[in-house]
Amino acid sequence: MAAERFRQFEGRATKTLGGFRSFILRGNVVDLAVGIVIGTAFTSVVTALVSGIITPLITVSGNQTLADWTIPIYNNGHLKIGAFLIAILSFLIVAAVIYFLVVLPVNALTSRFKPHEKPVEPAPTRDCPYCLSSIPAAATRCAYCTSPLPPLAPQAQAAPPGYRAPGS
Repeated sequence: MAAERFRQFEGRATKTLGGFRSFILRGNVVDLAVGIVIGTAFTSVVTALVSGIITPLITVSGNQTLADWTIPIYNNGHLKIGAFLIAILSFLIVAAVIYFLVVLPVNALTSRFKPHEKPVEPAPTRDCPYCLSSIPAAATRCAYCTSPLPPLAPQAQAAPPGYRAPGS
């Protein structure tokens, strides 16, 4: 009895873990994990660049740099305006690098290898002379009022541009 219950548990566990394994080994999950790790590392590099090189060059007033810029508020508190501006600057640099080095090249590749589809011209239509509904041009009976329609007059062949008929 206990052996039977253990085999049932083992079968369910194997099925559950097998599904989890196939989920983890899917390409998009692994790609997402790699992207997050690389993005985190890149963000720390940009943050170090901004806080260590760019912001010391920006002076707010006198000897105060952007990183030290604070505004005193009530009860000995300080608004760290400089830290906020540094975070915005870091974000903009990361966003620009991602846009120019990832998004634009990927869009260019997908547009190059994506088949170009020609726009489909809509079927020619005409108006029913009885109910004024739009119907296919070749229809012999109106789909809305079921009136018989006169046949279309054969269209004259259009002359190519710049063509002059003889004797004109």
